[in-house]
This record gives sequence, structure tokens and C-alpha cells, in this order.
Amino acid sequence: MSGQSLSDTARAFVEAFNGGEWERYETILTPDCVYDEVGTGRRAEGREAIVELFQGWKQTMSDAAGTVTSAFTSDNEVVLEVTWRGTMTGPWGDIPATGKSQTTRAALFFSFSDEAVREARQYFDSLALLQELGVMPEPAMA
Repeated sequence: MSGQSLSDTARAFVEAFNGGEWERYETILTPDCVYDEVGTGRRAEGREAIVELFQGWKQTMSDAAGTVTSAFTSDNEVVLEVTWRGTMTGPWGDIPATGKSQTTRAALFFSFSDEAVREARQYFDSLALLQELGVMPEPAMA
């Protein structure tokens, strides 16, 4: 698979989320794919569990969408820099909706098996996300 094809598939991971295209999302992932969300400590194994995790994000922020700002491909891996934006209009676990918007920069690392994502790891600043959503207070300035 060419580097461009891998990059296109990685970008499709973000695009499918943006459009809530869950069936498309499943076609991008291997059946035994693993997703590690380092920012929250959550880990999902298998297509269905990963789709369910991302559906949860859409329930919390129905307008959530990612914009890919850069991409790097090497061998059988792709790294995307993504800026996520959304408004917390639904609950996040036990946390009620705040109506506040957030912008979070993230890095997504993908490993592939043939033409599908075998593993994805996402890193982002969860403290800043929680502060922007009004769930955690901003630090006191000296």
C-alpha cells in the first residue's frame, strides 16, 4: 500500500467521525483493531467497541469535528496532527452538559495491516479540554 493510500485511510478515520458515518468507520478498521486514547486513559478493542467510544464523543459534542493540520507517513504508519472542536451539548459520563465549546489539538498515530487501521493511539491535553468545557476550574494565576 502506498504512503498516500495510508494517509488517505488515516484521514478517513477523522472524516468518518466528523460525518457520523459509523459503517464507513468500521470498514477503515481491522476486526481486532485497538484504539488507545491516552488523553483519557480509555482503551477499546475491536471495531464495535471503537465505534461505540467515538459515538459517545458525538453524544457529548454533537457538533464535534476534527481538522487534519498535518500528516506524516513512514513505512506502515501514519501520524496526523488534528484540531478537534466541539460544544458540550450532552453529558460525558456523570458530567452534565455545560454548553461550552472547546478546541483541542491532538496527535493520532496509526499502524496498518494491509489497507486497514490495526492500531490507533491518540494523545491530547485532557486537562485543557476539561477546563475549556467548564468541568474543571482554570488554574489560579499568581
